[in-house]
Amino acid sequence: MKKLLTAILLLATTAFHSSAQTKTDLSALQQRFVDLKFGMFIHFNMPTYWDADWPDPEASPSLFNPKKLNADQWAKAAKSANMTYGCLTTKHHSGFCIWDTKTTDYNVMNSPLKRDVVKEYVDAFRKNGLKVMLYYSILDTHHRLRPNSITPKHFEMVKAQLTELLTKYGKIEALIIDGWDAPWSRISYDDIPFEDVYRLVKSIQPDCVLMDLNGAKYPSEGLFYSDIKTYEMGAGQRLDKGNNIMPSLACLPLQSSWFWKTNFPTTAVKEPAKMVTELTTLNNAGCNYILNVAPNRDGLFDDNAIATLKEIGKQWKGNATGAPKLAPTGEPIISTNLAKHKPSNSSWSEDMNIMDFANDDDFTTSWTSSNTVKTPWWEVDLGRDTEFNTIALTEPKSNISNYHIEYLQNGTWKHLLTGDIAKRVKVHRFNTVWGNKVRVTIDKAESQVNIAEFGIYNEKK
Repeated sequence: MKKLLTAILLLATTAFHSSAQTKTDLSALQQRFVDLKFGMFIHFNMPTYWDADWPDPEASPSLFNPKKLNADQWAKAAKSANMTYGCLTTKHHSGFCIWDTKTTDYNVMNSPLKRDVVKEYVDAFRKNGLKVMLYYSILDTHHRLRPNSITPKHFEMVKAQLTELLTKYGKIEALIIDGWDAPWSRISYDDIPFEDVYRLVKSIQPDCVLMDLNGAKYPSEGLFYSDIKTYEMGAGQRLDKGNNIMPSLACLPLQSSWFWKTNFPTTAVKEPAKMVTELTTLNNAGCNYILNVAPNRDGLFDDNAIATLKEIGKQWKGNATGAPKLAPTGEPIISTNLAKHKPSNSSWSEDMNIMDFANDDDFTTSWTSSNTVKTPWWEVDLGRDTEFNTIALTEPKSNISNYHIEYLQNGTWKHLLTGDIAKRVKVHRFNTVWGNKVRVTIDKAESQVNIAEFGIYNEKK
C-alpha cells in the first residue's frame, strides 16, 4: 500500500509540474478569490442516498446511482444566478470518493454509475465559463481516519488523494478542507500535520487558495491555518460585517441541510430576496459567498432550486464590479504551536485566570495579570532546547502597545525582539533561534493585561 501511494505521489506530481503555474503573491490570490463574490457549493456524495448528512460509513457503493447525472445542468443553474464558480464535495466524512482514485476501492468507479463525477463537474463548469474549486474531508469514517485511530498510512492516503485531485483536473482555484481541527471531528493539525498538507498543495498548484472550514476557532483578525477566513453560517458562525479586515468566505445551504433529503422537492427553499441581501452585505465586507445547492438522487437539481437560482440572478447584479480592496494579511500561521499545553509561569495573575490559560489552545480564555503588577510578564517552558522562528501573541482585544520578548539559551536570557504592533493579533517572524523558554514582558498597555494565546512556531523555510 505504501509503495502504491508513494508511486501515485511521484508520478502525479511530476506529470503536473510540467504545466504548473508561476506562484502569485498571496495578497493577489486573496483579492482574486474575494472578487469572485458568489459561487455554488455542491454537496453530492453518499449522504445523498440517505436522509442523513452522516451515513453509515460501511454503506455499499451500489447505493450511489444517479441515473440522470448531468453536471451541465448544475453549471447552467449556477450561471443563471450570476455565480462565478462551483465547489464539489469530492469526498465527505464517510470516505466515499466520487473520482477515479487509485487509493481505495471505496469510490464511484465501483458504483453502478462507473463515471468520474469530479471530471464531469470540472468539464461542465469550465465549458460554461465558471471557475472550479474542490472540497475534501480529512475526517474519513470508512477508512477509520478518525480520532485516536490515525496511522501513518492514513496520512499517506490523504497526500495521495490530494495529489490526484490537484493533478488530474487542471487548475483548481481553491481547495476547501473540512473535518479537521474542529470540536466535532477531533482530528488535530498534529494528527494530520497542516504544514505538510499546505506545502504539498502549494508545491503542486502554487496559486490554489487553501482554506479549512474551522475559521470560527481562531480570531477574526488573524490568519491561522487558512489562506481565507471561513464562516459556516448554518452553524452560527458570523462575520463581523462592519469591521472585517480579512479575505473571507461564508457558506450556507439553499435548502434546509447540505445534502439532499426526500422532502426537498416539496419544501420551500430560502427566499431569493433574503439571499441577495445577505450576498450584497457580505460582498461589501470583503467576503465571498458560497451557496450550497444539493443534487437529488438522480444527480439533478430539483425544480424549486432551479427556479430560486434564476430569481437570484434576476435580482443580483453585483458581479459587475470588484470587491473592496483588502490590505495584505501576511502569510498564514501553518505550523504546530510548540507552546501549546506546555508548562507556563507568570507574574501575579488575576483570581483564577492564571498563566496556563494563555497556551491552552482556546482563544476564548485568557491569562489576566493582576492590576497591581506594573510590568507583567508571562513565560513558557518548552522542556528542551527548541528551534523556532515565529511568535504570535493574541489578545482578547487590542490593548498591549509595547512589549519585548526574550528566550532562555544555555541558562542566559537573550533579547529576541521589541514589539509595538497595536493589532489584537501580533505576529513576528525572525531568523531561527534556539531556546528552552520564552518570555514576554509587557512594557505598556492601555488597561489590564490579558493574553488569550501565545504561540511559538518553527515554520519550514
